[in-house]
Amino acid sequence: MKHLFSILLIFLAFFLSSFKTMVKPTRVIFFGDSITQAAVEPGGYIVKMRDMLTAENKGDDYDLIGAGVSGNKVYDLYLRLEKDVLDKKPDIVVIYVGVNDVWHKRSFGTGTDADKFGKFYEALISKMKDAGIKLILCTPACIGEKTDCTNTQDGEINQYSQIIRDLAATYTCKLCDLRRSFLEYNSQHNSENKEKGILTTDGVHLNDTGNQMVAQMLLEKIREY
Repeated sequence: MKHLFSILLIFLAFFLSSFKTMVKPTRVIFFGDSITQAAVEPGGYIVKMRDMLTAENKGDDYDLIGAGVSGNKVYDLYLRLEKDVLDKKPDIVVIYVGVNDVWHKRSFGTGTDADKFGKFYEALISKMKDAGIKLILCTPACIGEKTDCTNTQDGEINQYSQIIRDLAATYTCKLCDLRRSFLEYNSQHNSENKEKGILTTDGVHLNDTGNQMVAQMLLEKIREY
């Protein structure tokens, strides 16, 4: 009887191990610009998410793929949607774009007008929804971290963030409102009204604290699916 019980335990362990390898991990693509491109580097938010999942013994449950390209705006994402997203057949896509659409207006004389931003973003959503992909939309976090409303592009980044919030509601997508969370964090931790160094290295790109915040917020949203 004892021998039979041991055989059953071995069989059960083998079955569970085989079942785990047969279960397809949830594939998540992070689609964005240089902020996402940096996320796959040491200390980046995608790396931090992998570390968090590994610590919970859930590292094999998710396949996290970075698809960020420096300088990208919403129409760049649209142009590479097929190759970098649809062809890889993800279960979930995180769209994190908008900073360059606003920032580059003043820094390079380019950018994306608000109406065109909304239309391209809507087209991205429609194509991915048609492919059965679940979506998480991120508002752009910041262009400057001052808390007294003197960041030169606060008004525009708030406008573009609201466009994304409205699209998330219209298309029933999950929303990761980084803009709101960054504003709240800075109001509590940026008493010296610094332009950078609280959640970013330069007012835009994430430092370690910013990467940790984004990793935690996005992982929470991914788990809701």
